[in-house]
Amino acid sequence: MPNLLEIRDLHFAYGERPILSGLAMDFPRGKVVAVMGGSGSGKTTILRLIGGQLEPQRGAIMLDGQPVDARNTKAMYAMRRKMGMLFQHGALFTDLTVFENVAFPLREHTTLPEELIRDLVLMKLQAVGLRNAAQLKPAEISGGMARRVALARAVALDPQLIMYDEPFAGLDPISMGVTANLVRRLNDALGSTSIIVSHDVHETFLIADYVYFLSQGKIVAHGTPQQMSESSDPYVRQFVHAETDGPVPFHYPGRSLAEDLHLEAKQ
Repeated sequence: MPNLLEIRDLHFAYGERPILSGLAMDFPRGKVVAVMGGSGSGKTTILRLIGGQLEPQRGAIMLDGQPVDARNTKAMYAMRRKMGMLFQHGALFTDLTVFENVAFPLREHTTLPEELIRDLVLMKLQAVGLRNAAQLKPAEISGGMARRVALARAVALDPQLIMYDEPFAGLDPISMGVTANLVRRLNDALGSTSIIVSHDVHETFLIADYVYFLSQGKIVAHGTPQQMSESSDPYVRQFVHAETDGPVPFHYPGRSLAEDLHLEAKQ
């Protein structure tokens, strides 16, 4: 089976407000796939549906040939052992040391002895260059370092699927480049499949194998980073080249200013 994860005819709404409509996506084994689009396009919602935090109204999500079913708590708990998640801004436990943060999923999901957990944690921290920061608290390290600790925690269980929610947000250019390089290297070393939700075109295009572009809950374009860079699609062009004029309007939809002023004058 070439795809580790498949999404078919996925529909999701918050109440009466549709978020995703008829999504179909493939995530091949061993590849880094980016999901991009403007704020509110449904990118993070896709990650929550894959992780079983949300339940779709219609459609199917298949991980390694098994359905993701948010209603089956026991099955979801077992399935999440195959997943790693880098949350937006890291989401480290502030009262725990760097070491304890990375050890957390190993203690939660395995019965490994402490000696082996210690060795595994130090190996993961070594992979992200922070073994010597093991006894520090998150408040004692920089934002870029904290994101690398979160990355070490995300891969602690050697997951088949790693999900990254805005991994480059708030990082300086050096930390951004280091994080992007680590995402690619860890994916290749583990043989995992990675999903990156990001606004950062430059860093994401450098490491992604394939890109999906979302707008208003639908896929408007998909292809390799090179194909997306050369795309003539108005939405993709506006997003990739950061153009102010295009399909995505500056103003929130509704009445015009003239209409509002006219209404106010009549009152």
